[in-house]
Amino acid sequence: MAENEDGQEKTEEPTPKRLQDAKKKGQIARSRELNTLAVTLLGGIALVAMSGSMGRDLSGIMSDNFVIPRGEIFDPMAMIRRLVGSMQDALLMLAPFFAIVVAVAVLSSVALGGVAFSGEALTPKLSKLNPLKGLKKLFSLKGLIELAKALAKFVLIGGATALLLWLAMDSFISLSGMALEPAILELANLIGWGFVLISTTLILVAAVDVPFQLWDHKRQLKMTRQEVREEMKDTEGRPEVRGRIRQLQREMASRRMMEEVPKADVIVTNPTHYAVALKYNQNRMAAPMVVAKGTELVAANIRRVAKEHEVPVLESPALARAIYFHTELGEPIPAGLYLAVAKVLAYVFQLRAHLPGQGKPPQPPGELEIPDELRVPE
Repeated sequence: MAENEDGQEKTEEPTPKRLQDAKKKGQIARSRELNTLAVTLLGGIALVAMSGSMGRDLSGIMSDNFVIPRGEIFDPMAMIRRLVGSMQDALLMLAPFFAIVVAVAVLSSVALGGVAFSGEALTPKLSKLNPLKGLKKLFSLKGLIELAKALAKFVLIGGATALLLWLAMDSFISLSGMALEPAILELANLIGWGFVLISTTLILVAAVDVPFQLWDHKRQLKMTRQEVREEMKDTEGRPEVRGRIRQLQREMASRRMMEEVPKADVIVTNPTHYAVALKYNQNRMAAPMVVAKGTELVAANIRRVAKEHEVPVLESPALARAIYFHTELGEPIPAGLYLAVAKVLAYVFQLRAHLPGQGKPPQPPGELEIPDELRVPE
C-alpha cells in the first residue's frame, strides 16, 4: 500500500481538485507504447496508400538525375543545382506523409490524458539528478514493467521482422529482375506492408501498457484521509471560519431587517415570544408584506425599535404566530389572513387619523379569526 512521508497509507481516491492540480503540473496519464503503435501502424498504412504516387515521384527523380545533358557536364555548379532540386522534390513528395505522421503523433499523445500545457513540468529540478532516486525508480514496480515492455517489444518486433523477411525473401530477390519503375513501386509496397504487419505486434504491448498507465497515474495521486480533510478545509473553508462567516451574514441580515422596522405600519406581537412587522402600500402591493420578524431577543429588538420610531404595536398572539410560521421575509401574507390583517390595518389607519382630544381613540380589534390550516398552537 502506498504511503506518504508521514507513514499514512494512501487509501483514498484522488479528489477532482487533486486531479485538476496534477493536470496543471503536467502530471497526466501518458502511454508511449500507444504513441509508438499509432505512429508506426498509421504511418505504415499511409505509406502503403501513398506508395504508388511516391514510387512514381521517386522514379522520376532518379530518371532525371541519371540523364545528364552534355552541356551540364562541363558546368561545375550543375551537380549542386541538381542536388538541391532533387532534395526539394523529395521533400515535397514526403511532405504529406510527414504531415500525417506528425498529426498521428500529436493526437495519440493526448488521447489518453488529454491536452495539458504546464511550464512547471519544463522547469529543471535538481532532485531528478539524484542517482539514489534513479536507482530506486530502476528497481521499482514501474521500472520492472518498463523492462518487461522493452523485452516484449524486442521479442515481438524482432520475431515479426525475421518472419516477414523469411516469407518475403522471394519478393525481395525478384526485384532485381524487374524494371526500375515497377521495382520501386513494388519495394515501396513491400516496405509499407512490412511496417503495418510489424507494428500490429505492438498492439499487445499497448493493450497492457494503457491500463497500467491509467492505474499507476491514479495510484500516484491517491491521498491519505488527512490530506482529504485538509483539502476540504482549504476548499470549503475551516469550520471556525465558515461559522464566523455565517454569523456575520446573520448579523448583516438582522441589521437590514431592523432598518425596515421604522418603515412598517404595524408590529403584531405574541406579546413577548414573537413579533412580525407588516407594511402595506395599496399603490404598490397586492397584499400586506412582512418586512421583519423574529422570536425572543429579536422580537424584543423589533418592539424596541418600533417604540423608538412610534410604530403601532398590537398584541395578537394567534395572528403573530400564524404570520411568523407561514410567511418569509419580503413575502406577502397568505390569503387566509387577509381579513384578520385588514382589521389590524384598519385600526392602525384610524389610530393615525385620530387627533388627541377629539373624541375617543379607536379601540383595538377583538379576537381575530385565523383559519384552522394557518393556526399555530402555542
